[in-house]
Amino acid sequence: MLHKLRSLLTALGIIIGVAAVVTIAAYGEGSKQAALADIKELGASNIILRSVKPPEAVELESEQFQSGGGGGGGDEEQQIMQLPFGLTRLDHRRLDTPSVQPIDEIVPLKRVGSFVYKSGYTAQSAVVYGTTASISDAIPMTIARGRFITELDSREIAPVAVLGADAAQDLFKLEDPLGNTFSIDGQRFVVIGVLQPVGLATGRDINFDIYIPIETARARFGDQRVLPGGTTAEVIEIGELIIRVPEPSYVLPVAEKVRRVIDVAHTQDDVQIIVPLELIQQEARTRLLFTVFMIFIASLSLLVGGIGIMNIMLASVTERTREIGVRRAMGATRRHIIAQFMVETTTLSVIGGVVGVLAGLVLVGIVALLARYVDGVESPIPVAWSMIVGVSVAVFVGLLAGLYPAIRAAWQDPIVALRHD
Repeated sequence: MLHKLRSLLTALGIIIGVAAVVTIAAYGEGSKQAALADIKELGASNIILRSVKPPEAVELESEQFQSGGGGGGGDEEQQIMQLPFGLTRLDHRRLDTPSVQPIDEIVPLKRVGSFVYKSGYTAQSAVVYGTTASISDAIPMTIARGRFITELDSREIAPVAVLGADAAQDLFKLEDPLGNTFSIDGQRFVVIGVLQPVGLATGRDINFDIYIPIETARARFGDQRVLPGGTTAEVIEIGELIIRVPEPSYVLPVAEKVRRVIDVAHTQDDVQIIVPLELIQQEARTRLLFTVFMIFIASLSLLVGGIGIMNIMLASVTERTREIGVRRAMGATRRHIIAQFMVETTTLSVIGGVVGVLAGLVLVGIVALLARYVDGVESPIPVAWSMIVGVSVAVFVGLLAGLYPAIRAAWQDPIVALRHD
């Protein structure tokens, strides 16, 4: 209390260290929760297979584009070079067998169409998928109005569609979409349902999705899509398969079986297998290591603060040598002297730790405020363990830092101490 400024400067290292630990832990936790939430949107009980263009097809397509086409002669069909790759209907049947179990659903998605429009309005961001009625079980979605596609729609090759909330808004700005018609590459479809607005799922914004029966997609659009230039065409039977298992505990064993089936059937790298549960576990480990490393760096401030406390307490011992001699002459034991200095260092450490926690919470609030205005930066989440650890480490460092000065003070000769000026 007699040396307020010196006491504040003594505890400053502890304050900075604890504030850094609280802030970094909160930011790491916020980033981890955001990353895990993004991955969980893919579905923790899902296994996702996607058709991807293999490197060989990319090179061949580039060569065709640079050469300017496929030569002369013959009709147009003969001039178009086909590039088949990705998942096939045979893959779907191979995966839907007792050897790859337990599986609740295997949902195919086939992307079709290029232009979606209605009376002059074009839905630039809309994406059309042919799929089955089971898609609503694999991806969290709810019908706001109307109904979803059924197996009967698929068997009858019905020209019906279910629109995502944003796709419906883009196409039918002033009209009721339900029962109305629109066009996909010149093919007319009737809207039978509109989905409620939802967040991201399977790695994309499904508010812009349009779902039609998969057999309708195959019959109306086929498997071939001619690329710009008209010399090559991609042939993709199935763009994506979503495999839903009963429980997350079955995901990894089933994923291993799926990999074996795909590896046997596909020698080229044209199928990507995404296991969200694996991504969740990997992301959690990575974030934990990052947080531990950053806390270790921040803890160096606590070490510096401890050294500062030790230096000040050693100077205090020298300043108070005569006081120590008077206390010893009045009957104080070495244990009493040690306790006196240890209480002082512990008090400084506890105060520094508490102030550091409060400063850390203020910093977390500032970072959270800034994060709202910066894209890609997630709001930090204060975690109780970081505050407890910060204060505990501060007290521990303070005790260690004060131990040597206290012992040195206790072992001074009382007679020499009384004579000290």
